[in-house]
Amino acid sequence: MTQQFEIIAKTFMGLEPVLAKELTQLGADDVQIGRRMVSFKGDKELLYRANFQLHTAIRILKPIKHFKALSADDVYEGVKDIDWTGYLSVDKTFAVDSVVFSDEFRHSKFVAYKVKDAIVDQFREKTGQRPNISITNPDIRLHIHIADDQCTLCLDSSGESLHRRGYRQESVEAPINEVLAAGIILMTGWQGECDFIDPMCGSGTLLIEAALIAHNMAPGLFRKEYAFEKWPDFDPELFDEIYNDDSKEREFHHHIYGYDVDIKAVNTALLNVKAAGLSSDITVTERDFKDFTQPKEKSIMVTNPPYGERISTPDLLGTYKMIGERLKHQFTGNEAWILSYREECFAQIGLKPSIKIPVFNGSLECEFRKYQMFDGKMREFREEGGVVKTEEEKRQMAEKRRFKQNREFKKRLDEEQENAEADIRSFKFRSLEHKEQKKEFRSDRNNRDDRKPFRRDDRDDRKSYKRNDRDDRRSFRKDDRYGQKPFKKNNRRFRDDDED
Repeated sequence: MTQQFEIIAKTFMGLEPVLAKELTQLGADDVQIGRRMVSFKGDKELLYRANFQLHTAIRILKPIKHFKALSADDVYEGVKDIDWTGYLSVDKTFAVDSVVFSDEFRHSKFVAYKVKDAIVDQFREKTGQRPNISITNPDIRLHIHIADDQCTLCLDSSGESLHRRGYRQESVEAPINEVLAAGIILMTGWQGECDFIDPMCGSGTLLIEAALIAHNMAPGLFRKEYAFEKWPDFDPELFDEIYNDDSKEREFHHHIYGYDVDIKAVNTALLNVKAAGLSSDITVTERDFKDFTQPKEKSIMVTNPPYGERISTPDLLGTYKMIGERLKHQFTGNEAWILSYREECFAQIGLKPSIKIPVFNGSLECEFRKYQMFDGKMREFREEGGVVKTEEEKRQMAEKRRFKQNREFKKRLDEEQENAEADIRSFKFRSLEHKEQKKEFRSDRNNRDDRKPFRRDDRDDRKSYKRNDRDDRRSFRKDDRYGQKPFKKNNRRFRDDDED
């Protein structure tokens, strides 16, 4: 039986239940929801799979110690008490991230310095040498979280945030985060059973995340590396097996449509879709939402209109009034989901939502609302067997305190809360019975040609894309991508300096 240990998956506020469901489906044990995080138990394989396959996680942490600290000296001693030779060596580099919610510790960077000092001093005392710090590309990443006097020190297994999928070549103003995009799509329950439409698609993030969900493709397919690949106990054969496992992928027999009034956004979305190798599943065209017409096939609409915050809109309320009019007259028989911020904008839509879900988009306390569109009167729709609000939606809407008490719809989070790291604050860690349980790979990446392609051989022209091709992405640059030989798998291209 493989050894299990505690793992923490971090996410954005409002996505915790979605992430917990993903983890349960992945086979995680003892799944518990916290604030901006989900705690669970698993083994090394599950740690790798969580990084590679979860759509709604932004970081996967492996706790190595829980301890109490009332002063900086307590932090120093608690960290120094760990035998760091099991994690580091003098020829390796490391970095420390810190998040602090405590009256005793007013500056998170000071806590990070104390952690660094404890590790360096231990190595100096034992070996006379010390490992170095590297902020940009460390071999080992550490994360310390302090809530009051409770400290949790973790290994960061992800490295760069997991929302950086790797397919985004270009961006438009205020793009939706990939993790948030995947989260709200999963909230709808859509798994590819019908067409998907985003009439204000921007750079195409919702479209691409929808395609990944429809095919049940791992979002980690586009990543160049993870932090756990530099750990001393990294198992390259296990990770290659996970990377090349396409047994859970599925065919998508419908289509995804994106529209935008801005031709620059359309071109950006097309570029990103092509980079993801999903051009056969996604069509993006220039069209104003006011010209939207009834789709021929049954469809779901998920969209993130401008809020008037980061994107200025000449007639914001008029835009939402137009959205309501289009939905009422040109989207009957389907359901639409809208993520927005201002109550007065929702009011202009003029339709009654069947559910309102609180979601944070950055620091903005937004709502994700579902509109069940039907023709005629509601009584007649229900008599014909139509369902406006499911039993689960009724239960959720009846829950008290779904939104913050004394809630102001326009109120932002405090700057301190805005930090995406502020996640574990309200979660009480349980003591763990298993707490104490704890080929050549990177030297020659080009020797991976004999590995199984990660796509099925009958899937278009994607069959020859292997993991070793990830190295080729490093030489790819925006200014010369059109002159390079395209990658296989739907001409998928990558660049090294992926933008947010």
